[in-house]
Amino acid sequence: MTERAHRPEDLTRLFVERANAKDADGLAELYEEDAVMAYPPGGQTRGRDAIRKLWAEILPHMPELEPEPPLPTLISGDLALTSTPPSDGSGARAQVARRQPDGTWLRVLDQPEFKRPE
Repeated sequence: MTERAHRPEDLTRLFVERANAKDADGLAELYEEDAVMAYPPGGQTRGRDAIRKLWAEILPHMPELEPEPPLPTLISGDLALTSTPPSDGSGARAQVARRQPDGTWLRVLDQPEFKRPE
């Protein structure tokens, strides 16, 4: 069985590991069935199956990712906001995760990156 996120912060680590392994199925498992990802730029990808398909298209062309130190996680009940600052200082990445009935966490909303205005 694939490792699950037992803390919201685990999602970022698992994301990097699975992206570097070019594992689109494993990445999709980090999202709820009806999750929304703000990608491609200016658009949205809705649902785990669409997210899986998107990652299958993107991963072969992606360079290896370096782990980024997370900003403090904000938790309110079963919701958590996680984020990381890109190493190039260009903006931030942010995700909303929800605690599942088994206590693990999955992404509900994913803003992969947003740039600061020039």
